[in-house]
Amino acid sequence: MRRDTPCQALVGRQRETELLEAALERAAGSEGGGSAALLRGEAGIGKSALLEWVAHRARERGFCVLRVVGVEAERELSFGALHQAAWPLLQHSRALSSHHRDALEGALGGRTETPPGGFAVGASALALLAEAAQHSPLLLVLDDLHWIDSSSATVFAFLRRRCAELPLVILGASRPDAAAVEAWPTEPLEIGALSGPDAASLLRQCYPELAAGTAGRLLEEAAGNPLALVELPRQLRVAQQRGVAPLPDRLPLGRRLERMFAERLGALSPAADRVLLLAALATGTECGSGALVCAMAGKDGGEALERIEAGGLARLDPVGRLVFRHPLVRTAVISNASESAQREAHRILAAFLPPDDPRRLVHEASAALVPDEALAARLQAAGSRLARRGGDAEGALLLNRAAALSADPAERARRLTWAAVMAARGGQLRHTAALVQELKRGSVPSDIAPLFAYAVVYVDQSHLIDFESSSALLPAALDALTAPGAESFGGLAEQVYFKLLLAATCTDDPRAWEALERHRGSVSEAGRLCLRAWTDPARGVAEELREVVDAMNAEQEAGAAWLLLWTASAVDSADGDLWRRFTGLHVYATQGSVAKAKCYQDYLRGRWDLAPVCLREAEAAEELGYHCNALIFRHYYAHFLAGRGDEAGLREIERLIRPTAARARMGFVLDRLTHLQGLVALAYGRYEQAYAHFAGIAPPGRLPKSLPWLPTLAFDLVDAAVHTGRRDEALAHISAGHAERAAEISGRQAFLLAAAAALAADDDEADAAYRTAYAVPGCERWVFELARLQLAHGSWLRRRHRAEARELLRVAQHAFRRLQADPWVKRTEEELRAAGDTPAAVRSISVAELTGQELRIARLAATGLSNREIGEVLSLSPRTVGSHLYKIFPKLGITSRAALAHALATR
Repeated sequence: MRRDTPCQALVGRQRETELLEAALERAAGSEGGGSAALLRGEAGIGKSALLEWVAHRARERGFCVLRVVGVEAERELSFGALHQAAWPLLQHSRALSSHHRDALEGALGGRTETPPGGFAVGASALALLAEAAQHSPLLLVLDDLHWIDSSSATVFAFLRRRCAELPLVILGASRPDAAAVEAWPTEPLEIGALSGPDAASLLRQCYPELAAGTAGRLLEEAAGNPLALVELPRQLRVAQQRGVAPLPDRLPLGRRLERMFAERLGALSPAADRVLLLAALATGTECGSGALVCAMAGKDGGEALERIEAGGLARLDPVGRLVFRHPLVRTAVISNASESAQREAHRILAAFLPPDDPRRLVHEASAALVPDEALAARLQAAGSRLARRGGDAEGALLLNRAAALSADPAERARRLTWAAVMAARGGQLRHTAALVQELKRGSVPSDIAPLFAYAVVYVDQSHLIDFESSSALLPAALDALTAPGAESFGGLAEQVYFKLLLAATCTDDPRAWEALERHRGSVSEAGRLCLRAWTDPARGVAEELREVVDAMNAEQEAGAAWLLLWTASAVDSADGDLWRRFTGLHVYATQGSVAKAKCYQDYLRGRWDLAPVCLREAEAAEELGYHCNALIFRHYYAHFLAGRGDEAGLREIERLIRPTAARARMGFVLDRLTHLQGLVALAYGRYEQAYAHFAGIAPPGRLPKSLPWLPTLAFDLVDAAVHTGRRDEALAHISAGHAERAAEISGRQAFLLAAAAALAADDDEADAAYRTAYAVPGCERWVFELARLQLAHGSWLRRRHRAEARELLRVAQHAFRRLQADPWVKRTEEELRAAGDTPAAVRSISVAELTGQELRIARLAATGLSNREIGEVLSLSPRTVGSHLYKIFPKLGITSRAALAHALATR
C-alpha cells in the first residue's frame, strides 16, 4: 500500500529516544532488569511515532514485541486489551501451569465454564510473560492507554509493578487528562511539542516543495505538533503550498484536528463511509479485518477500501486489519455519522458475531431504540459473568445498558443497583455515585434494599467521606442478610460487615460496635478476627491471622482481602509477605487497600525515601473519586513529615485533611494528627508541648480509644513525661500497657513498650532495661523508634561518662541521616560533641557494598542523566532518585555528581 508522504524517520526526540534505548539495553543486558514508562501528551504530539520507533528498535535487538491498542468501542469488554497481548503467547505456551492457563483462558474467553476468578489474572499474565521471556526479552506496547478497558488496564498496572523481575519493558501512551495514569504511579514522560528546528525538519521531510512563506505560516500554526505538521499542508491546494495562492485563515489545532479529518470524510462515497464506520465501531481483531469489514459494507466495499487507503485515512496492516491513520480519525468517523447510521452499523456488526459473544450483545444494545426485556436479561447475565471473571467495571456498563432497556421500573432499579455495586468494586466510584443519586430519585424494591444500602454506604464512605449512613443503614442490612433463607447477594454480608467495622474504628460510633458484636457469629473467621484485632488485639490475633491466611485458598483470599489487610494493620503485620498475596487482585478497591498498607509499612520500616509514593497514590485516588483513600494516603504522608520534623509540611497536610476528618468525625485520623504534632514537638525538644498533645489523646494511665495504637502513644508520651519530670505519669502509662497485654499484640508493640520502660527506668535499672528492649526479636525493623532509643541510651551513657556512648550515638546519627530526620540528626550531633566527639560524615565504603538499586542509579547519574531521566528509566520518582543519591554520595566519600564517574571507576 502506498504512503501519502515520504515521512519515514523519527525527527527530534533525542532525550526520549535515549531514555527508551537505555530501557531496552537494560532489559536485554546480562542483568535482564525490566522497567516501565508512560508517554503522556496531547493528541497528535507524537506518542504513537515514539512507540513505533521503540518497537522497531526492539525488534532489531531481538525482542518479542507485543502490541496493544486501546479502542473506545472495546472499553466495555473486560480483558479485551489483554487479549491482544496475551492470546498469541497463550496459544504457543507449553510450560504454563494448568492453574495459570485456566485463569487466562477464563478471562480471555477461551473457556465457557466459570473461570477461577479475576484475582488470578494478573499473576497468570506475569507467569505467561515469564515463560516467553526465557526465549527473548519482551516489549509490551500499550497505545491509547486511556481507551483500554478497566480490567486490562489494572492487570497491566500489576505487570508494571512486577516488571523489574523480568527482561520486560512496558511502554504506555496516554493523553494528559486520562484517568489511566492512576495505574502508573511513577512520573510519566511528558511528550511536548517539537522544537523549532525539529518541526522545520519534519515539515521539510514530508513536504520538500513547500514555499518558504507557506512553511513559516504552517510552522507557526502547528506550534510543534507533529500531526498538525503532517496534516495541515494536506488541507492546502497545490497553489497555496507553492506560495502562489494566499493561505486560508488560521487552521484549528490540537483536539480540533478532528475537524480536518471530518472535512476529508465528507468527500468520501457512501460506501467508504460505511466501511470506515463499521471499522470504527468494530471490536476485536476478527471484526477489524479489512476483508470482513468490506463484506459487511456490501458490494462496493472493496472499491471503497481502495479510496480510503488512497486518501490516507486508514490502511491495511500486514495481517489484514484496517488500521486508522490516527485515533482522531476513528473519533471523527463516529462523530460524523448520524445516530441512525451508527445503529445500522451496530446491527450489521452484531449479525456477524456468534450469539454467545458478549460483543454481539453490546452491538445489539447500541442498535436498540425501544425497551427490550429479553435483551436486557441477556445483558444482565453477561454482565454478571464478566463480574465473576473479575471484570466488575465492564459488567457494570452492561448492567447499566440492561437497565436502560428495562420496561419494568422495578427491574430497572434492581439492575442499576447491581451496576452501582459492580462499578464500585471495579474502581469506577464516580459512576457508582451517579447511579446511587439516580436511584435515590425513585423507589428501590425491598428485595434489593441490602444491596442498595451497601452501594449508598460505599459512596458515602469512599467518595463523600461521610460515615453517618454506615451506622444508620448497615445494621439493618446485616439483619436482613443474616435472616434465615435470605438472599446472600454473593456473600454481601461479609462486605457489609467490613464497611461497618471500618466506620466503627474511624468514628467509634456505638451503633456500629453494637451491630458488629451482635452479628459476630454470622460472619466468617476472617470477619471475627478483624473485630478482635480492633477491640482485643492482644489475644493472639497476629498468630491467628497467619494461620487463617495460610489455610485460605486464593479465591477465599480474594473475598476476604479487605478484612485481612485491616486486621493486619491493627497488629503491625501488613508486611510484604501479606500484601504481595493480593497484588494479583486487579480492581482498585483492593489495590487501594494494599497501597495504604504498604505506605504505612514503609514508614514503620524506615523506607522513608518512598514517602512521595503516598502523595502519588493520593492523587490517583482523587482522580478515581476515592477521596477517603486520598485523605488516608495524605495522613500517612504526614507521618513521614512529622518524623523528619517538617513542621511547615505537616501544617499544610493538616490544613488539607483535618477539616474533612473533623466533619466526618474520623477520630482515628484526628487523634493521629494530634499525635504527630506531639512527635514534631519532641523532635525540637519542646517537651511540655509534646506532653500536652499526647495527654490530650489519652491521659496517663488511660487507654486511647483505638487499642492498637496504645504502645506507639505510650513510647512518645513516656518520652515527653520523663523530660518534663512526670515519671509517675510515665510509669502509669506503662502499667496500663502491661495490663492490656500490649506486648502480645505484635513484635513492634512489644519493642515500643520495652523502649518506654527503658526511658522511665531508675538509674540502677536503666542500662539493663535498654538492653532488654534491644533484645526484642525484630526490633531492628523499626528504624526510627530504634534510633530514638539509641539516642536516649547514648545520652544516658554519655552523662555517666561511659565509653560506649559514642558508638551508640554514631549508629543513631547514621540512621537519622538516612531517614533525613534533620532535627534528630542535630540532637545526636549535640550529644556527640558533648561526649567529646566530632560528628563525622558517614564513612566511605566500596562500590561492592552499594545495593543493586544504588549502583544502577549511580551508574546512570555518572552518565549525566538528571534525576527525572533516571527515574523514567528505572520507574522511580525524581525525589526517590535524589534520596538514593543522598545516601550514595557519603558512602562513596564524594559530595557531587561530577565525582561519581571517578568514584565508580576507582573502587
